[in-house]
Amino acid sequence: MEELGKRALTGDIRAVSRLIRNIEDQVPNTHEAIKHIFPFTGRAHVVGITGAPGAGKSTLTDQLICSIRAQNKTVGVMAVDPSSPFTGGALLGDRIRMLRHADDPGVFVRSLATRGAMGGLSKAVGDGIHVLDVMGKDVIIVETVGVGQQEVDIINHAHTVLVVLVPGMGDEVQAIKAGLMEVADIFIINKADREGARKLYKETLSMMDMGKFPSGWRPPIVMVESNLEPHTFAKSVDELYEKINEHYVFLKEHNLLQERAQLKVQTEINDALRSAILEPVLSRLVESGEFDQMVQKLMKKETDPYTLADEVAAKYLIK
Repeated sequence: MEELGKRALTGDIRAVSRLIRNIEDQVPNTHEAIKHIFPFTGRAHVVGITGAPGAGKSTLTDQLICSIRAQNKTVGVMAVDPSSPFTGGALLGDRIRMLRHADDPGVFVRSLATRGAMGGLSKAVGDGIHVLDVMGKDVIIVETVGVGQQEVDIINHAHTVLVVLVPGMGDEVQAIKAGLMEVADIFIINKADREGARKLYKETLSMMDMGKFPSGWRPPIVMVESNLEPHTFAKSVDELYEKINEHYVFLKEHNLLQERAQLKVQTEINDALRSAILEPVLSRLVESGEFDQMVQKLMKKETDPYTLADEVAAKYLIK
C-alpha cells in the first residue's frame, strides 16, 4: 500500500485511481498509504459545491473545469453520487456529464458513492482529497450528492463552499432549514434566466442582511444563466471563478486558511477513531451473531439502544 502512495506522489494516474478505489472499498491497510502521503498534503485549493438535487451542480462543475484550465491550473474532481441500492457503488451520473474532459491530462474526475454517509459525503472523500492533492492538482472540486439538510458537511472538507440555488425550487426556504446560509462562501443563482430569479436574488440578499459574518467575508451572489446559451454561460462561470479566487485570497490574507484546515483535521480524527475503534467492534458483533441478538432484543422491547451500547462499551472498550 505504501508503494501506491509513493506512485501517487509522482502523479501516476493508475496508482491514484487504484488508491481511491481502495479507500472507498475500505481495503485493509489502505491507511498505510495515507500515512505516507499525509505530510505532503495541504497545497490545493478545495472548492465544495452543494445544493438541492436538480440545481445544476454537475453542469456548473463541468464548465468550472474549463474556467480553471483556461488559467493553466490542473483540476481534480470528487463527484459524490447517490449509492446504488443494489451494489452500493456510485451511479456515475456526474462523471457522464464531464466526459468532454476525459482526454485532458490536467483533469482527473472520480465518482464516489455516499454509501449512506451522513452529510451526503462519504468518509472516503477526505482521504480522496489528500490523494488528489499530492497528485499535484491545483484545485480540487468536491461536488456533493445534493440531499438537502445534510449538505452542510461540506464545510468540513472545503476552503470555499459554493451553494447553488435555482428559481422555483423553494431553495430560499431550504437554505434556511439546511443551514446552508451559514456555510456558504458564494451563492450561485443558477438558471438565472428563469422566472423568479430576481425574486430569489432579493430573498437571498435579505437573508444575508439578517446574518452575521464574523470572518468579514460577505458571500457574493453570482447569477448564472442557462447553459443553453453557451457563450453567456461560460462568461458567467468565468466570473464565478474570479469570485472563488477572491475568496481564497481573502482567506490567505486574513490567516483564515488555518481555521478551515482545523475543521478538516477534526473530521479526519473523528473518522480515524471510528475506523480504529468502532468498526472493529461492530465487525466482531456481527461475526459472533451478537448484533442480530441485540436487534431481536430491541424488537421485543426487552432492552433499549443505550443500555446495549453501555454493555458493548463495558465489554470491548472500557478497561
